[in-house]
Amino acid sequence: MSSNSWRFGEEELAYVKEVLECGLGSSLDGTMNQRLERAFCERMGVRYGITHNSGTSTMHSCLFAAGVKPGDEVLVPALTVISTAAVVVHQNAIPVFVDIDPETFNMDPASVQAHITPKTKAIIPVHLYGLPVDMDPIMALAEKHGLIVIEDCAQCFLGTYKGKLSGTMGHMASFSFENTKHMSTGDGGIVITDNEEYAEKIRKFSCQGYAILSAESGTVRGPAGARPAFQDPNYKRHEFIGWNYRLPEVAAAVGLAQVARLDSYVEKRQQIAALYEAAIDGCPWLTAQKIPEGYVSACWTFAMAYTGDAAIGVPRDDFVAKYNELSGDSIYAAWQCVYNEPAFAEKRFYGSEEALYRDVDYRPGLCPVAEKVQPTLMQLKNNFGELAEAEKMAEALRDTIKHFG
Repeated sequence: MSSNSWRFGEEELAYVKEVLECGLGSSLDGTMNQRLERAFCERMGVRYGITHNSGTSTMHSCLFAAGVKPGDEVLVPALTVISTAAVVVHQNAIPVFVDIDPETFNMDPASVQAHITPKTKAIIPVHLYGLPVDMDPIMALAEKHGLIVIEDCAQCFLGTYKGKLSGTMGHMASFSFENTKHMSTGDGGIVITDNEEYAEKIRKFSCQGYAILSAESGTVRGPAGARPAFQDPNYKRHEFIGWNYRLPEVAAAVGLAQVARLDSYVEKRQQIAALYEAAIDGCPWLTAQKIPEGYVSACWTFAMAYTGDAAIGVPRDDFVAKYNELSGDSIYAAWQCVYNEPAFAEKRFYGSEEALYRDVDYRPGLCPVAEKVQPTLMQLKNNFGELAEAEKMAEALRDTIKHFG
């Protein structure tokens, strides 16, 4: 059995069969997508959900709904997946990188405040590794300066901040259904919001600007009574130029089954994270991501900072090699600070307005805390079907520490 197949079962097969048995006819009205949207919104306690084909296209649609225009600035954390900043470039806007908190590894509200300018239009806080960002000061800054907040919840399903679910604090929120996430459709995502205007804009932008679409409905041909309009050669379909970001019905069928088990998926990752936490307890040169009081992490992965090179003279590579030797599943490194990636450092922004970025300088030193923390980070896999598998990984970690201790 592959490492991920345990996540899918009879419920997924039944819903996929339902789609196939109608000859993919449901693709005409998005039946399965509508069911997934309703189920996800019900679990999150929000009014509107719009499915997408990725957790990247979701954020692009949100930027459009927020009214982000060429030359506007959008604040994003330096430490995250490149997608968060890339979608800003897709909108011909300017990503402005802000620093992180050295203990939570999340966007630092003080750095957000320091980077707000008259050109700032939006903020994208990323709930990194499943831990919610400190949202109260960010929302206060947004209100003060008239900014839109788009939560990036790709790694944070059902995490909470002071009793509030991640994704329900900003103006809009983006979730990813990519294969490593808490729930998966293989690839895909969803945007949630309580704002009808944003929801309608997102729906239309993600579906080629069809005028008939609404906040609630993704049916491009409308209800049965409206379909004769498609026989009229004078019928105009498209309100504006949008993208084709729709989630296939078969993928939505998988997602519908996954929503029903989302709580159990999150709980399992939290249990596995607790095993790792116990394994490093008392080790002064391994420090887990700090979870402040009043926060609940969704534990997409277990993240820790390694300082054994300076503390005990053991290079990081030696620690990782020993862990692998002891049958530990691979330790993953954190992404480079986004602006240090060649795509940003050399501004390889194909199709974008070159003049907009002429004076933008992406160079090392922009976010010193993130640059200091990034090389120390280790990410341990939380996605195991059985706790017994995770217990072996935790034991390998404990034995590795003991070997060098």
